[in-house]
Amino acid sequence: MRRGGNTPAHPPPRREGTRRPAKSFNRIRYRSPKRGRANMKALRGPITRKREQFSREWSKLAYLPRGFKWVWTATPGWTLAWGGLLVVGGCLPVVTMALTKLFVDDLLVASRRGGSWEAVQPLVVVGGLLAFVGVAQDSLLGLMEWVRTAQSQIVQDYLAGLIQKKSVDVDFAFYESAEYYDRLYRARDNSQGRILQLLEQSGGVIQNAITLLLLVSIVAAYNVYLLIAMLVSVLPAFYVVLRAHWLTHEWWLTTTTQRRWIHYYDQKFSVATAAAEIRLFRLGPHFQAAYERLRRVLRETNLRLIKKQNLARLGAGLIGGIASGASVARVGWQTIRGRASLGDMALYYGAFVGGQAYMRGITLSLGHVYSNGLFLRDLCEFLDLKATVVDPADPIPAPNALMTGIEFRGVSFQYPGSERVALQWLNLFIPAGKIVAIVGPNGAGESTLVKLLVRLYDPAAGVITLDGIPLGQMALEDVRSRFSVLFQLPVSYDASAAENVGIGDLSGKPSLERIRHAAARAGAHEIIERLPQGYDTPLGKSFENGTELSSGEWQRVAMARAFLRQSPVILLDEPTSFMDSWAEAGWFDTLQTLARGRTAMIVTHRFAIAKRADLIYVVDGGRVVESGTHSSLLRSNGLYAESWRTQVSEDSRAAATAMDPDIEQESLSSRI
Repeated sequence: MRRGGNTPAHPPPRREGTRRPAKSFNRIRYRSPKRGRANMKALRGPITRKREQFSREWSKLAYLPRGFKWVWTATPGWTLAWGGLLVVGGCLPVVTMALTKLFVDDLLVASRRGGSWEAVQPLVVVGGLLAFVGVAQDSLLGLMEWVRTAQSQIVQDYLAGLIQKKSVDVDFAFYESAEYYDRLYRARDNSQGRILQLLEQSGGVIQNAITLLLLVSIVAAYNVYLLIAMLVSVLPAFYVVLRAHWLTHEWWLTTTTQRRWIHYYDQKFSVATAAAEIRLFRLGPHFQAAYERLRRVLRETNLRLIKKQNLARLGAGLIGGIASGASVARVGWQTIRGRASLGDMALYYGAFVGGQAYMRGITLSLGHVYSNGLFLRDLCEFLDLKATVVDPADPIPAPNALMTGIEFRGVSFQYPGSERVALQWLNLFIPAGKIVAIVGPNGAGESTLVKLLVRLYDPAAGVITLDGIPLGQMALEDVRSRFSVLFQLPVSYDASAAENVGIGDLSGKPSLERIRHAAARAGAHEIIERLPQGYDTPLGKSFENGTELSSGEWQRVAMARAFLRQSPVILLDEPTSFMDSWAEAGWFDTLQTLARGRTAMIVTHRFAIAKRADLIYVVDGGRVVESGTHSSLLRSNGLYAESWRTQVSEDSRAAATAMDPDIEQESLSSRI
């Protein structure tokens, strides 16, 4: 029979007179090293991976000194007081154990002598000392709580300041990156609290370590093997704690995006901007279902993780319990055999059990220190983000007033993370003292010009100059102070109307008269005067007694904020997008008065505004395709002329319909 296909069931018989071939020594010697090298290589793989993993995890703890440095920088005095209290708190438990031993021995002596005063007197003294130490420990807890609270609040404010400053210093491009928001969320969500936990857990390690060293000296004097048993009983727990914290951090890190979505859905139920549509489109159940779905996934994965951690803790606890039981049994046996007094028994037993407890406490605290070090990495990485739009090494002063103008020469730009080119080899010149309009289809790149001028971004190619000086050769604050800017979407602040305008020039400390004047030029003065408390009226509904404005009114307030700053250049992005036609008609007259002796650039889709500018640029596909005055562009019969005729026709029809609705009905009937 044959097995397994062509494999013989039995080896073929050996012929008479033949010998079984002997194994060559050289052959064996040649193959052994090869097999050995293969085995060593197989072993080195997992060992190398473990070593690399250990190196990665150890490198994460490199952020711990930085955390302690922040604590010291923010609270040097409180930190010294905290350290002194830790030393005292670490010594008091051992003092209590030593006094307990004396108390037990004196109690036995007093009982044998029939309770005479001479025998009781030492007992009273030791008892009084024990009471004093107990009161000292209680008082110490109160002092520690006071110091820790003051220290934690100051450190928290210090870290909040670091995060806020970094949020302002990083490039504007970061705000268009999902990765940046993940980093910011991790830094703000948990890292600040982690510093405070790191402080508390490190204090626990120091205090318990002081107590443990004193207890170890007692246990070692009695029996060094008990010291080894004490160490063995906590090592498994130490490994389990470290791994549990590492797994928790990995779970927290990988679920950042999901937790941000949960925060997003939850926030939608509490913001006024979404309240109307949530009710109109019945979005409440939709957002709630999405919220609950994500919460369920996070909850289930977290519970599975905790289950694994608890099983590991159970195994470590069994090992520690066996070592602890054997050690206690040995101490009891020595006492029974008369090799130690009852007081010695109380002292050694208390030292061993207490030492074991303190070692476990140190183990848990070190685990938390390790965990907080992992979370601290997220804060440090956020604070280490580097801006690319920065001041030059030797900045040139920006011109206080433009003499020639602003020039874009061969400028190309692409938004980070976008495949579409916003500007491509764009050339454009804005003469000093003129009002220039930038028009074009949506997404043509007009608003990008504003962002590049104030150096929210730097161009990928080409150069932008003020009076021939490249923007990159001037200090950031110097450049930005030369522009009064209204962005496309007006920003609303929960502050009084006067403060909403006044923050446009905080360095100038504007008076109420200046604020009123700026509001009047922007057409916001009458709006503010109608408010319940005038310029003192809180705007926005987030806080008590606030008043909400319409989009057009907010735009007027934002424009007043821009006009408050007396800069040589005015940049307005869609300044009339929320205005009605009545307000728009007189707005340009006000702008002409305001811009006298200054340079202005207006990005607009309203040809009624563009036609009154001194110069018009038509931008399409990231390039200037036409330029000239309104009349010259109409004569050229290009894109501007075509768009002008379309918009005028639509405006005429809308005006006629407003006067006689039957016109629209007749037009509709003719199309049908």
